[in-house]
Amino acid sequence: MIYTITFNPALDYIMVVPSCRSGEVNRTESEKIMAGGKGINVSIVLNNMGVENTALGFISGFTGGAIENILADMNCKTDFIKLDNGFSRINVKIKSDAETEINGQGPDIPKEQLDMLMERLMVLKEGDILVLAGSIPATMPSDIYEQIMEKLYDRKVTIIVDATKDLLLNVLKYHPFLIKPNHHELGEIFDVELSEWDDVVPYAKKLQEMGAVNVLVSMGGKGGVLVSDDGRVVATKATTTVVKNSVGAGDSSVAGFIAGWLEKK
Repeated sequence: MIYTITFNPALDYIMVVPSCRSGEVNRTESEKIMAGGKGINVSIVLNNMGVENTALGFISGFTGGAIENILADMNCKTDFIKLDNGFSRINVKIKSDAETEINGQGPDIPKEQLDMLMERLMVLKEGDILVLAGSIPATMPSDIYEQIMEKLYDRKVTIIVDATKDLLLNVLKYHPFLIKPNHHELGEIFDVELSEWDDVVPYAKKLQEMGAVNVLVSMGGKGGVLVSDDGRVVATKATTTVVKNSVGAGDSSVAGFIAGWLEKK
């Protein structure tokens, strides 16, 4: 079974605003509300490809209910833990001359509910896949990904991590099967600027030396590069030059990798 965890799910409120001007009243050309959060995005794409999975995480308030309802309407299986406090965050995406994002904070997650999630993860076993994706709320332990991977290490669960900087670096000692930084995040880790396929390969290999099994680097319009466990480097261009929505694009590549690997190993 495949499980995704999104610690801080969101409603993504996407607004197209022609020539958005700061300090003035702006009117939208179109609007869309979607269930968001990196793990949820992976679950949605897997579900669209017919790959069964369950989305785990925490939801709260009327926005949490909306997230759950949206996913139910898409026939996505969920097993969220409901919080009594606050509300799940709203992330505003303004698409105009430039793309602007304003991301909410999300609710506090009490230790009791975190322990409840840990208990649910104890059913995972060899052959199961767990996707740890995205940021964590400021009130949660900064080593929560490490805690999860340590508890599951002897169970030989296949774990995929899509996170940034220390959240990613600190789990490499547990040898995640796949990590998926984008080229900006990879550059930030090593304090370099990366823009081309050849640029990212040496640094992806460094992450392998630090413990990652496979490293997939998404590069926006330039496609992506995979450095695999057998040393191969596979690079591919993006399939389109028309950007319709960049939100969840990297998460889609994680889902695509999982679906392809399950089919062909």
